[in-house]
Amino acid sequence: MHRLFQNFIDLLFAAESPSDFCSTIKIISAEFDLSCFAYLSLADTPEGKPRLISTYPETWTSHYLLNEYQHIDPVIQKAARHPEPFRWGLDLADREISTQARELLAEALDFGIRFGFTIPIQIGPRPVAALTFATNEKRASFDHCIQSNERVLQLMAMCFHGHVRRKLSVGGTFDRVPLSRRELECLKWASQGKSAWEIGQILRISRNTAADYLNNAKEKLGVRTVIQAATLLAAANKQKQN
Repeated sequence: MHRLFQNFIDLLFAAESPSDFCSTIKIISAEFDLSCFAYLSLADTPEGKPRLISTYPETWTSHYLLNEYQHIDPVIQKAARHPEPFRWGLDLADREISTQARELLAEALDFGIRFGFTIPIQIGPRPVAALTFATNEKRASFDHCIQSNERVLQLMAMCFHGHVRRKLSVGGTFDRVPLSRRELECLKWASQGKSAWEIGQILRISRNTAADYLNNAKEKLGVRTVIQAATLLAAANKQKQN
């Protein structure tokens, strides 16, 4: 277990993008025979959007969002009310949940999501995120896994959340568009004429990761090329100095 946790920490330190973090937790989940996971971080501001990193089947997440199930999802509701980790599933559901909520859990089962273990993450009295490990295994296997590894999974959830917030949190607003810290850093270096490879060397990330951050910034700013995005930033900085 010590070696597995150390590998997890090493992967977290190396992760730079949402896909990196997704791969990290996917590798660890497989070690526990937990087939999928979902990390949801609430927005810091009312106008912001929540961050979702998940390996749930895309057909399920699309169906879930299309039907706005977040308003009746008993897992989300319980995570918002209680700070302690909890297990859930159709035959673990509280008697008090609504018929709609039970139907939601039954639908999730059709997509291979039979049981889950959700770890709410709070700062003070306010819930800020939750990480769920889910499986399609039988209940006896699931219960044994959680009972044996509950504390480790909790610790992993907290470490995962801390690294995601540190590396992917919004770093600033440019032209009224929120950019992550890494996106802003890469764009600033690009505005000084640095290539993706050079930016990668400066920030100690791969060229492809630097290119991904630049492309994300470009798309958020609504321009066609990274050069246009970098030019906008350089012009804005010059204007501030005058």
